[in-house]
Amino acid sequence: MSSSDKLTIETPEQTSLEFPLAGIGSRFLAIAADTLLQLAAMWVLGMILIAAAISMRILASSDRAGLWSVAIFILAAFFVQFGYFALFEALWNGQTPGKRWTHLRVIKDSGRPITAYDAILRNLLRIVDSLPTFYATGLITMLISSQNKRVGDYAAGTVVVHEKPLQAVASIWNTPAASAQSMPISSSTQITVDELQLVETFLERRGSLEPDMRWAMGRQIADRLGRQMGVSLEARPDSEKFLEAVAEQRRNMARFR
Repeated sequence: MSSSDKLTIETPEQTSLEFPLAGIGSRFLAIAADTLLQLAAMWVLGMILIAAAISMRILASSDRAGLWSVAIFILAAFFVQFGYFALFEALWNGQTPGKRWTHLRVIKDSGRPITAYDAILRNLLRIVDSLPTFYATGLITMLISSQNKRVGDYAAGTVVVHEKPLQAVASIWNTPAASAQSMPISSSTQITVDELQLVETFLERRGSLEPDMRWAMGRQIADRLGRQMGVSLEARPDSEKFLEAVAEQRRNMARFR
């Protein structure tokens, strides 16, 4: 994978985080799956409105009542079309059912999770991306963007990345997580908020990293914190388990403060 296919983020700790960028093909598969779900939702909605209109004899009573039914359907269809993406991405941390199926996720340019505001903004601008038809504006923007961004991504400061689990590191995922009690970590040793955020970001995004990059990055972060916390290399043979223990301990400390 070339450097142009990755989002590289330099942290304050001089550690690089890399995320594989999602291309047009994978994003098309995601939106195709989401569109099928949207069509199904609108079909169900239409059947409900028709049944309600018939039962209340709205269609037979007056033309104005019929127009109100059409207006309600159009408004509801708008919310299904654009609210669907915003709602799922806000609740599912940057994923829709289609993105989850294709192992994609929307994140901030900084590598942080998106907020509800970001999800709403990037998806409202789908109106612009879809002009004049078939997402022509969005496709052109993605083709000329080095990070495959559409107009909504530029406005919200977001990017879509791959999160497909790597077969080469499947054994790491299947190994039980280390417990904080099993690691020689002193509760009196303080780490900064930026360092804790770095650990959390790495643990959350490691599944999208290439095996060599994942190992090197985990080792670099663990070495930095290990020296600072006075934990020898022999006491932390597995860098990722050490970082998991650090994160677990800090969460436990915060919970009981």
